[in-house]
Amino acid sequence: MPRDPENRLGELLARARDAALVDALLALLQWDERTTLPIGGRAYRAEQVARVAGQLHAIRTDPGLGDCLGELAESPLAADPHSDEGATIRVMRRDFERNAKIPARLVEELARETVLGQQAWAEARNRNEYALFRPRLDRILALKREQADTLGHGGARYDAMLEEYEPGATVRELTGVLEGLRLALIPWVAEAADACRGREARLLGRFYSRSDQEAFGVEAAARIGFDFSRGRLDVTDHPFCTTLGPHDCRITTRYDERFFPTAFFGILHEAGHGIYEQGLRTDWYGTPPGSFASLGVHESQSRLWENLVGRSRPFWEHHFPIAQRRFPSALEGARLDAFLGEINMVRPSLIRVEADEATYNLHIVLRFELEQALLDDTLSTTDLPAAWNAKYAEFLGITPPDDASGVLQDVHWSAGLFGYFPTYTIGNLLAAQIAEAYRASDRASDAEWSRGDYTGLLEWLRREIHTRGRCFSAPELCRRATGRELAPDALLAHLRGKFAQAYHGHVGS
Repeated sequence: MPRDPENRLGELLARARDAALVDALLALLQWDERTTLPIGGRAYRAEQVARVAGQLHAIRTDPGLGDCLGELAESPLAADPHSDEGATIRVMRRDFERNAKIPARLVEELARETVLGQQAWAEARNRNEYALFRPRLDRILALKREQADTLGHGGARYDAMLEEYEPGATVRELTGVLEGLRLALIPWVAEAADACRGREARLLGRFYSRSDQEAFGVEAAARIGFDFSRGRLDVTDHPFCTTLGPHDCRITTRYDERFFPTAFFGILHEAGHGIYEQGLRTDWYGTPPGSFASLGVHESQSRLWENLVGRSRPFWEHHFPIAQRRFPSALEGARLDAFLGEINMVRPSLIRVEADEATYNLHIVLRFELEQALLDDTLSTTDLPAAWNAKYAEFLGITPPDDASGVLQDVHWSAGLFGYFPTYTIGNLLAAQIAEAYRASDRASDAEWSRGDYTGLLEWLRREIHTRGRCFSAPELCRRATGRELAPDALLAHLRGKFAQAYHGHVGS
């Protein structure tokens, strides 16, 4: 035990903040690469990212950090694992031990290849030529397999990847959750899609200018709680959110002037991520108490604002008249019921980020299965497009007409994010339980939302989720916030109730 634990803790926090500073520089390089970097700067940017990633890894694996953590783990400061100090010691030690297994060479190679991979992916998608991306995907996969084997696993490389995004989660556990959800959803989706047959997105497919979409999206994001004095909105190929410091959160979207949901719900989704980031404790920035709990928890925040709030009737009772003034040629004279019916239509579709709430999780299950096979080397990248199309036919009853709307639609694999996709479904399940728990605590929530007032929900999230940081694991956070274990029933009840309201039916009841 250290003779002066407080001094050692101060040293630990200084090391954590040093790492956070370098991590923010890395995020800045990556944000710029995906928003404004000219084509000619791509190769050198890959080298810059690799160098900074290597420097960050050196800070996070410094032997002195390990010594400091080892001493503090034996001190009274570690006695309460959920206190700010105890969580800092516990979580940083876990992260140190994981990072220390990975050689610096591998970290730098992955950083370099994923920058080049994302560039190759964007070009391949724009040109609808999967062959342009496949060589990069092969290199990234080889590195991710090496990373998984270096970290160690119980026979499933995917477990090693999951640990990075959802600590403690396993393939076996997630397979049970996702398969159970799939079996519950498939017959219900078929019935709901039948009820929607013949309905068209007549309102959503009208012309919405990019400039008006941006203004409307910014206004809505600010209304739900995203602070634009500490953040900004930009354009990218595939929407994302990143944090460049305790008071600098960047969100992005893409625009389609002939389909309103693409940008708007993308903005709400990324603003949900940003609201979580802006709600973290700045006095503990760069340390576990000032960090997010897991990617599943993070996705719960984005999916909550995008869907549980953003597709609800109370939300649009306030925002629809504003939208009608902003887009008079598209929405003047339109009925709110018709608009709600279109944004909540259940219909199997090609693009995950534009999928309805019910079919969305089927998109996740098929990606979960495919990327396990890729990591295990039982599916080759040559056969991937055909396997992708076969899964779409099996799960959704549709087949992508080309690779741009099929296997090339997501950025994740080009960025090396194998194991990320299941966090979206974890997020959907948790978002539904959060909404259920919040509504139980605030019976006036519908009236508040219909006035454009989301402060009650935001304050609840700040108290129950955001300010808890990584002091609790994701399952513990779920139990504390919602009063029970993560389960599919809240999401299924939400979907059935909303569909019945939107279409005055009784599907799935």
